[in-house]
Amino acid sequence: MANFFFLLFVILIFFTLHGYVFFRFLPVFGVNSNFSWFIYFLIFIFSLLPILPIILARMGWENKLIDKFALISYTSFGFFALSFMIFLFRDFFLQVFYFSENLFLKDTPIDNSKRDFLVKISSLAIIGSTGISTAYGFHTSRKGPRVIKQDIFLSNLPREFDNFTIAQISDLHVGPTIKKPYVLNVLEIVSRINPDAIAVTGDLIDGSVEHLRKELEPFKDLTAPFGTFFVTGNHEYYSGVDKWLDETDRLGMINLINTNQIITKSESKIIIAGVTDFRADQIKKSHKSSPDLALKNIPKDQTKIMLAHQPNSIYDVNKAGADLQLSGHTHGGQFWPFTYPTSLANAYLSGLHNHNGTQIYVNRGTGYWGPPLRLGVPAEITLIRLKKKVS
Repeated sequence: MANFFFLLFVILIFFTLHGYVFFRFLPVFGVNSNFSWFIYFLIFIFSLLPILPIILARMGWENKLIDKFALISYTSFGFFALSFMIFLFRDFFLQVFYFSENLFLKDTPIDNSKRDFLVKISSLAIIGSTGISTAYGFHTSRKGPRVIKQDIFLSNLPREFDNFTIAQISDLHVGPTIKKPYVLNVLEIVSRINPDAIAVTGDLIDGSVEHLRKELEPFKDLTAPFGTFFVTGNHEYYSGVDKWLDETDRLGMINLINTNQIITKSESKIIIAGVTDFRADQIKKSHKSSPDLALKNIPKDQTKIMLAHQPNSIYDVNKAGADLQLSGHTHGGQFWPFTYPTSLANAYLSGLHNHNGTQIYVNRGTGYWGPPLRLGVPAEITLIRLKKKVS
């Protein structure tokens, strides 16, 4: 019952978002109010478009036709989401302008016809610019990730590990709209940069093993001299975490479920540990995230690198004594203006930060989720180079 009411709430939100855009844009065409019933019907249909693929996937309906529908519906939602925010800003500033007019221009008010013309022209400009932005964001998201190089200095890093490289992949979201060609592109980039180790920090997929096994199959060649390490993200739990852990194991990844691996080089050691998703226990109680367990019996003076999908794990990871946390989850906001609410919901949005002595790097996402849009927030594969910090 709770899920039913949540679904109704989501539909209401989407109906409001799409409806706002419709009723702000339709006056440009002088649409007759006699067609209002048809307009409401269109709003309802467009409101359902981005929700249906998710519902069908949860019901076990996954096929190529639904995936193509998802690509169209998610792109449509991206267009409407951008339009909604810009119309909202436009209307806010218009209200400020009208208030100022009434306050300062009482004797010389602006003619209503000019006011209507201003509204219609701005509406056309918004739809035009949003359409162009959606097309550009679509292209940017689909062309694949870029390599972001990041040096990270650690004071207790053994000299043998100076210049040790880790390629971080996060939030690839192989699923309805990201398929094998994108995966092959990621594999080619990682092979080209030739890291010492690979860290996959969750949300690798977005669907069932049965539907996506072939799409992810190229990752059997995702190898590095010191190993490929995997931790779960929230979407692994939505998609059947046990089956996916079996699959990542089959593909040659080392699953870190509140555990660690010791990496040895010329008798010196560093620790790569991993925790389950920050809220994993809400779906699988035995997977409660535990940095303390992941670093159990590890000496304090050893370099400890923690893989944790969500940046919000940093508070417990810091208490557990890790030197560095590698995370994803946020997608860097993926596209404006969603950078703002995403930043509010997470400890850190993207890039490198220092949290009370524990450094944290947040990958902006190697793929994308939902709308195939990236505006001002490029997809990335991070090439992290560990450096010995000299006092």
